Amino acid sequence: MTLYSMQSKLRRANKKNYVLYIFCNFIAMMLITAYTAMMMSPTVLDVLPEGGDSRKQMMAVFVLACVGCTVFTIYGTSLFFRMKAKEIGLLMALGAGKNRLSAMILSETALISSVSSLAGTICGIPFAWILWRLFRLFIVDSKEMILRFDYSCLLVSIVFLVFIIFAACMMGLRYLKKTNIIDVLHEEHKNEPVPETGRIFGPIGILLLFTGAVCGYVAPRVYMKVMSAYPPAWLNLFYAPVFIGLYLILLHTIVHGWKKRKNRYKGIISRSMMKFQGKQTVNNMLVVAVLAAGAIFGVFYIPISMTGQMIELSQRPYSYMYKYPGDTVGLKADQTEQIADAHDLSLKDWQESEYLTLGMDGIQEIEEDNDKFHEEYTELLQEGSFLSEDSYNRITGQNVQVEDGTYYAVNNQEETVGFYLNQNGTMLTNMVTRENLATSFKGFVNYNLLVDTGGGVYVISDRDYQRLNSGIADEWKGTMAFFNVAGEDSYDFAKDLLYSLIDSFGDKGEVISHYDRVAKIAAAENGEVYWGDTDVMTQISYQNPDTSEFRGYWKYMPQFQIMDKNDMLKNMAVFFMMFLFIAIICLVAAMIICYTRCMTIAANNGYVFTDLRRLGGSSDFLEKEIKSQAVKVFSVPYITGAGMMCILYTLIMYGNDGKISASEMYGLLVCYGIVLILSGIIYLLYRMTSKKIADMLM
Repeated sequence: MTLYSMQSKLRRANKKNYVLYIFCNFIAMMLITAYTAMMMSPTVLDVLPEGGDSRKQMMAVFVLACVGCTVFTIYGTSLFFRMKAKEIGLLMALGAGKNRLSAMILSETALISSVSSLAGTICGIPFAWILWRLFRLFIVDSKEMILRFDYSCLLVSIVFLVFIIFAACMMGLRYLKKTNIIDVLHEEHKNEPVPETGRIFGPIGILLLFTGAVCGYVAPRVYMKVMSAYPPAWLNLFYAPVFIGLYLILLHTIVHGWKKRKNRYKGIISRSMMKFQGKQTVNNMLVVAVLAAGAIFGVFYIPISMTGQMIELSQRPYSYMYKYPGDTVGLKADQTEQIADAHDLSLKDWQESEYLTLGMDGIQEIEEDNDKFHEEYTELLQEGSFLSEDSYNRITGQNVQVEDGTYYAVNNQEETVGFYLNQNGTMLTNMVTRENLATSFKGFVNYNLLVDTGGGVYVISDRDYQRLNSGIADEWKGTMAFFNVAGEDSYDFAKDLLYSLIDSFGDKGEVISHYDRVAKIAAAENGEVYWGDTDVMTQISYQNPDTSEFRGYWKYMPQFQIMDKNDMLKNMAVFFMMFLFIAIICLVAAMIICYTRCMTIAANNGYVFTDLRRLGGSSDFLEKEIKSQAVKVFSVPYITGAGMMCILYTLIMYGNDGKISASEMYGLLVCYGIVLILSGIIYLLYRMTSKKIADMLM
């Protein structure tokens, strides 16, 4: 019997420990590689705006996923060596020297870590491709959904792989430094007690959680107001109390629980086992709670984005609305009727109106060095589309009366986009004659089809409209058309109408919704280059009218009800897939951590269950104790993380405009329903895990 053959026998006897370690490394590397491949994919980056909130959110959750994968990888390594300690101790007892053991363990650890991590890295990109393909196959597919990879993403995986191997080797050497063979042999039975805390720490944790969430959300706004500068990254430290509060809440759960016990001896076995081996449990729960919050965040993006749009679509009074500038051919009523006739349709409820594009004054932020800014009054701040009082009332069927020298801004029915609109204008300008008209903001009128988050649509009195219309050129005018169709609507008609509208523009109008001609003129008069003429501005092309970029950003994109309904998911597919992928990654990582921790508790407490069975404990009693352990590991962090994200999302919805609109409430209700569905998935995994533990211990 040689030392190597002895080690082989010990390895076979402890093969479950090796399998668990390989599994942790494999899953961690696969998840990190898959997420990185998706995050750096040109397919995703071409759609997510550079510098936009979507990219920032994607990066923030990636950091959470990295933390989660790092934690359960390190913990899996630690567990591996704790269970392997008996092997090391036996080999020491048989006379194996530390130098010989070091070479043996380092080579074995490096080999297992490398192979498992490399296998995970190799499977990461196929895993991402399969998920993406399933999404395209069962949900939505388009040309934009063709997934392309930037294989430089593997550099991140390589760094993580090197870290895993290095950490594993360092932990192996740490165990070899122990000189007491008895300590090494009993390493797996050592306890990790949590500190004794008072019951006040639970309420303090809840208070810190809410305080951190509110302070982190409010701090950037306060900083901009007080310092007149854009918020720096270090302001995210205001969220730190959230993690402290989470830790205290989980610690309180382990030590005391949240139910007031009349009989302090009830459940004492499971509580004591959790308490005396709870240090790593609390740490794992903290990571799982954060990952659960990340998963819920990713899932919530879809219903919050879609619910409001679906409600708005169902309530439109006109099925079709389009506009075109006055210096293009455009589509007249007879041309639209000809296209409808080709599809065996007829038009009804036709309304058509002229509008003016005028210059508006206001206050703008001027950027300085070091991310500072100051506010300046600008006579030519932006452009706005203006309807006369009569035209607005005729289109909408409302009876709005506008006083001379005032204007109304057109908001949606729920008044959630008012912050896009100019509410501080004091002067309107004819951009041809440069005639000015003093004015003031009167308030909002509500009509969804006229909402424009680019420059905004406004209503002025008929007399002011006629005055500003005098001498204006066609390029500063435009036409809006509204109508319904008799009978069953046709998607082919809507698509044909869109293409015909694009063709009528000729070479003009190929600009995005935020391209502002008034701001461009003001920049030229100040000797500056308008930022919209640089590469920073999103570029669109008439050659790609079916892309989400064109549909989402074209300045003159029409609103066709049947097309918007059918293409809503397709136009947002890349966004939805990316955030769904975020949810899957975080949820899988969280469930693996919970599963690993439960198996650890079972392995460390096997002798306790053996003693309980010898003392007469029934199978039902032992199974109850097992479930009592496992249910806390799964339920507490998930409820904490999901509850935290539900509250945060609700606060964000309220904080955007000081209220929660009906569509936002419906979206939140859908989100809460998804939380319940995920709860069912977590419950099933808990039942499977507790059953496996019971089979192992009983």
